[in-house]
Amino acid sequence: MRWALVKVCVAVTTMVVVAFAVPLGLVIKEMARDRAFSNAEREAAAVAPALSITTDRDQLERVVASAGSDEGMAVHIPASDGAKAVDIGRQRAAGNDIATTRKLGRASTAEVPGGSALLQPVALSSGIAVVEVYVPESEVSNGVGTAWAVLAAVGVALIIGSVAVADRLGVRMVQPAQRLVEGAHELGEGKLGARVPEEGPTELRLAAVAFNSMADQVVQLLANERELAADLSHRLRTPLTVLRLNTASLGDGPAAEQTRAAVAQLEREVDTIIRTAREAKPQTAAIGVGAGCDASEVVRERMDFWSALAEDEGRKVRVAGVDGPVRIPVARADLVAALDALLGNVFRHTPEGTAFAVDVHNGEDAVIVLVSDAGRGIADPEAAMARGRGSGSDGSTGLGLDIVRRLAESTGGDVRIGSSVLGGTEVRIWIQLDGREPLRRGHRGRTVRGRRRGAGVG
Repeated sequence: MRWALVKVCVAVTTMVVVAFAVPLGLVIKEMARDRAFSNAEREAAAVAPALSITTDRDQLERVVASAGSDEGMAVHIPASDGAKAVDIGRQRAAGNDIATTRKLGRASTAEVPGGSALLQPVALSSGIAVVEVYVPESEVSNGVGTAWAVLAAVGVALIIGSVAVADRLGVRMVQPAQRLVEGAHELGEGKLGARVPEEGPTELRLAAVAFNSMADQVVQLLANERELAADLSHRLRTPLTVLRLNTASLGDGPAAEQTRAAVAQLEREVDTIIRTAREAKPQTAAIGVGAGCDASEVVRERMDFWSALAEDEGRKVRVAGVDGPVRIPVARADLVAALDALLGNVFRHTPEGTAFAVDVHNGEDAVIVLVSDAGRGIADPEAAMARGRGSGSDGSTGLGLDIVRRLAESTGGDVRIGSSVLGGTEVRIWIQLDGREPLRRGHRGRTVRGRRRGAGVG
């Protein structure tokens, strides 16, 4: 925008300079020519009185010498009454031009080598004499070059001045616009404290006021949303307390222990939601060096929980890649929530007896967590990834995969859905270790085609 304004000013100033300088230069050239011929007319007029008095050659030569010079002036007196024609000085004009001037009886100019000649007729008793005054080209253009140089310098100075003024105006207009763009980018990146100085031209100032008002409203809406989430979560505590008390009467046994563990996990999740909402910051925060969690440990812990239920339903379970520690820049609670969402989908949307597996691949720049099953697959993986839509089957909303996606994207990774080696669905979580964009070539899973229909995603 700044350079566009400068270009416009330069173009407009150049057109104005050309529109005025070119005609003015031509006027200066014409004035110089008029000045030169006016001087020639004065020299010719100085000889006319002497011609009316005498036609003696010696006397006329002295008059011509005093009025001009032999090189610059000539007098042509016609013959009369037996007297010969008299030519004084150097003749430059052609004879026919002199004859034409004598015949017409008015002054004229003729082109001669090196310049022009002014032919001035003078009436005598014996006829019409012609005074010829030579006007060299150097006298006609005297001072024109200097005047044109001055005009060019003034034009260049005007253009440079317009560039400087346009640049200052451009800075005054562009800087507020740039700050507005930067503020919009910061707000889009989640920096809710981004505000724009309300300065600059009226339109940009009004835009800054509107932007700041919008940012305040966004902050207020998010605060209201967090309060609502905290209030709704807090309301769950009463039924959870009842459930926890009732589980105490279930006695011993795997089912009772699983129920009590699930209720305790649910209480912890509700407490986490309330804390996160009250603290007004995302649960998946930036993880510093050495922070995060051990993916292997979390996978082993969650598989211990889900394996008991899998045994009751006759499902075969396989876990791989969790023998050694695998550090990832993800909060432990976030990884637990993501794994529970995926494993819960397996139990919810595949028949009893369907096998599933969890694999962890530790690379130099990324960690891949694979959750695969032997179910019927997902008909439309893209729809399954859409929050609020899911796969279209009963109880499928897409919220579970949205939790997984946000976890992966918080590290610069992503989530892919494809066909697993077990014959069903494979969800591939790519967790980037250095925060860079994921290396697409390392993804072997496919995201857009599911060859079997019927399985859903919660």
